Amino acid sequence: MAAVATPVARPQVRQTTCFIGGEWVPAVSGKMFETIHPATEEVICEVAEGDKADIARAVAAASEAFHNGPWATMDARDRGRLMYKLADLIEAEADELAALETWDNGKPISDSRAADIPLVIDCLRYYAGWADKIEGSTIPIRGDFLCYTRREPVGVVGQIIPWNFPALMAAWKWGPALAAGCTIVMKPAEQTPLTCLRMARLAQKAGIPDGVINVVPGYGPTAGAALVEHPDVNKIAFTGEGTTAKIIQRSALETMKRVTFELGGKSPNVIFADADLDAAVEGAHFALYFNQGQCCCAGSRLFVEDDVHDEVVERIAQRNRQFPVGDPFDPATKQGPQVDQAQFEKIMEYVDYGKQDGAQCVSGGNRIGDQGYFIEPTLFTGVTDEMRIAREEIFGPVLSVLKFSEVDELIERANNTNFGLAAAVWTRDIAKAHRFAAKVRAGTIWVNCYDVFDAAAPFGGFKESGLGRELGEAGLAAYTESKTVTVSLG
Repeated sequence: MAAVATPVARPQVRQTTCFIGGEWVPAVSGKMFETIHPATEEVICEVAEGDKADIARAVAAASEAFHNGPWATMDARDRGRLMYKLADLIEAEADELAALETWDNGKPISDSRAADIPLVIDCLRYYAGWADKIEGSTIPIRGDFLCYTRREPVGVVGQIIPWNFPALMAAWKWGPALAAGCTIVMKPAEQTPLTCLRMARLAQKAGIPDGVINVVPGYGPTAGAALVEHPDVNKIAFTGEGTTAKIIQRSALETMKRVTFELGGKSPNVIFADADLDAAVEGAHFALYFNQGQCCCAGSRLFVEDDVHDEVVERIAQRNRQFPVGDPFDPATKQGPQVDQAQFEKIMEYVDYGKQDGAQCVSGGNRIGDQGYFIEPTLFTGVTDEMRIAREEIFGPVLSVLKFSEVDELIERANNTNFGLAAAVWTRDIAKAHRFAAKVRAGTIWVNCYDVFDAAAPFGGFKESGLGRELGEAGLAAYTESKTVTVSLG
């Protein structure tokens, strides 16, 4: 465990109730639930446990704001201006928001400060710039007619976000929805509701009209299900696990809601023998162990060409032995705890699966300490394609290394998965890299890099990794409807 060098002060928790129609209100039931700091297992605070009644209130507020409020019809440039102001307010409170993120989620404060909150700000500013650039087109149809299209907001959107990047996932959802003129009911993950609630307060402070953003903390089977089932919700955007997405998709059929899903992955990360091994080892380590391995696009299947396999394995194992795991409020920490007890137990179960199935645990594989949900950075070699640790998403600091020798065999094995979120290749042969990028079925391909994200670059998955895209211009499509207008000129 890393020693605490310069502890970062715990932030103040100010918002713990539902945010509905511009008001902070308790759950109708009066129920509360605890949110836990995963490094110490201490209770941070109690948060309102919203359910069907609270979702109904929030949808009514969002519907009123959409149909009768100023948001959808105000000058688009003014919407953008308010979004810029929200980004500015988040930037002004960046340190406190980063600390709140670390407290609620357990991620290292260095990551919250350097990655999560800056990316939140960048995403909101990017979409603020899109607000007045959502355009239709004129279409030359036959006859004496003027035909044109309008892109209009889809309406009230329900947004359900995960716990691995709480603030950033809120921004990914809010950005395109707000730019398009939609109104929002968001259910944050029950493990990590605090930054989303704080951002809702800042949105109100920025001048975004009441009812445009509503936040209802709660659990999936109650609050989440009610949001999906509500007939006045026009679209659901969900980031999370595939089994839940299938339940949402079936439920959404009843009211023909639009749905977009950003789901899991078992992403292949490939190191060829001709790669810059210093960069490749560094990149492969980051690709899996960043954010405690709790990334949907984590490079969890590391394919290494046989000529350099042993060297790569030893270098990653050595990095694991020296990796600073500990108090997430220590700026020197690189890996904090897993988000909660359930996730911790799931990961340890997969460590056991790897050993049972015959893989060799080269480093890690154990719990650290007896308080908090800390797991050693774990590395398996001798992994084969059919093993559970090579096929199922673990969502933790467990890396599987698979050996290969032929390019065609490698591409076939990389595609041998139900997922298709991301992939990466490390090579000095640019032709080989482009061939890999063309043939691997995944929504994002990184070449000689990993986890390079930008608000302008679309992100989403093939196969069971999702439906639709987030970020970029593509991310706006799901929040607008196209309307065709045809006018007789005769």
